[in-house]
Amino acid sequence: MTVLTLAKGANAALMFFLELAVYLSVGYWGFTVSPNWLLKILLGVGGPVLFGVVWGIFGSPKASIPLHGVGRVVLEVLWFGGGIAAAAAAGLVTTSVVFAVLFIVNAVLRLAWNVG
Repeated sequence: MTVLTLAKGANAALMFFLELAVYLSVGYWGFTVSPNWLLKILLGVGGPVLFGVVWGIFGSPKASIPLHGVGRVVLEVLWFGGGIAAAAAAGLVTTSVVFAVLFIVNAVLRLAWNVG
């Protein structure tokens, strides 16, 4: 196994963990956005579900309407950007900066390696 193969595998794993981070960020934001418990539950559970539906339809490997090219870029920027913005809005500024940097590195490597 070559170093490049290992690096590509590590980058794929990073992509998976970034996807999970979007759900966690949106859920965390939802539970911190309001003192109203009904709204907390609606946004804390409904937000990640909505993001999951969007990713399932357009972004996942088994997407029913897979996007390619510019459409895929727009989806990823909005989807991961939404997770980053949710973390920042919930007060996790350092976390959102790290999240953004990792997303950019991951995307640049995938583009350079013509993966995904």
